[in-house]
Amino acid sequence: MARAIWSGMLSFGLVSVPVAIYSATEAHEPTFHQFEKGTKDRIRYQRVNERTGKEVDYDDIVKGTEVGRRKYVMIDQDELDSVAPGRSRSLEISTFVDLDEIDPIQFAKSYYLGPKGDEAKKPYALLRDAMAETNRAAIASFVMRGKEYLAAIRADGNVLVLETMFFADEIRTAKDEIGNLPGKVKLSPQEKKMATQLIESMAGPWRPKDYRDTYTDRVNALIRAKAKDKTYEPADEAPAATNVVDLTEALRASVEAAKKSGRARKAPAKTKPAKKTAAKKTAKKTAAKKKAS
Repeated sequence: MARAIWSGMLSFGLVSVPVAIYSATEAHEPTFHQFEKGTKDRIRYQRVNERTGKEVDYDDIVKGTEVGRRKYVMIDQDELDSVAPGRSRSLEISTFVDLDEIDPIQFAKSYYLGPKGDEAKKPYALLRDAMAETNRAAIASFVMRGKEYLAAIRADGNVLVLETMFFADEIRTAKDEIGNLPGKVKLSPQEKKMATQLIESMAGPWRPKDYRDTYTDRVNALIRAKAKDKTYEPADEAPAATNVVDLTEALRASVEAAKKSGRARKAPAKTKPAKKTAAKKTAKKTAAKKKAS
């Protein structure tokens, strides 16, 4: 049984449900330490008083913020907790929104939200099932580890999933970050047809288990090879950019390659979408689960 990383009350209206938050993801990349070059001497970091040069115990360290030139305000954890909503133990739902309306770019990290105690199971299940039936996500805020989070809570099978979210002012505007975004570009009918055909030839169902972190696999293979003084195979170079003049020919060759590899498939007939189907809901929820874990 995993250990909860946060527990408190999930509140909506006059209903309060004891809940706990659990990690939903884990990283598998190898852990690297730092060493002095040419030796096997580990590099260690120390907390040092910049004035005296002496090491300071962790228990003797407090938080502070600069409010003027060389003027600081010191704040301890109890003081931070005292101004947190519900003393850091309240997960309060402010509204329910259509899950499809949330842009996945706002999702930061996924957690499982579970009931805390047997008595919480019924109201937990009621909320979960009602949200699934209405395709709604609960928007809430809470404080964890000294930071306030905006969160979207959604139903996923038997569990509620809590997605921490970026606040609106934390998301950068694409045009401010990318100076050369293309606007209207003149494209030939042939180019658009070939691009569409290539996309359809490479189309397929979303199966998460089909994908692995191949970079981590190669890093682990490198570690094993070096541990046994063996050689290792370097990765291929990145492909060169396609010349704009050769774009149509590159698209045509890509479609032919997809056909020869057996990946090409007939594009499905376009039908008028239903007002709201279970398949559509599932696809939307799958897209909403995306993160960057």
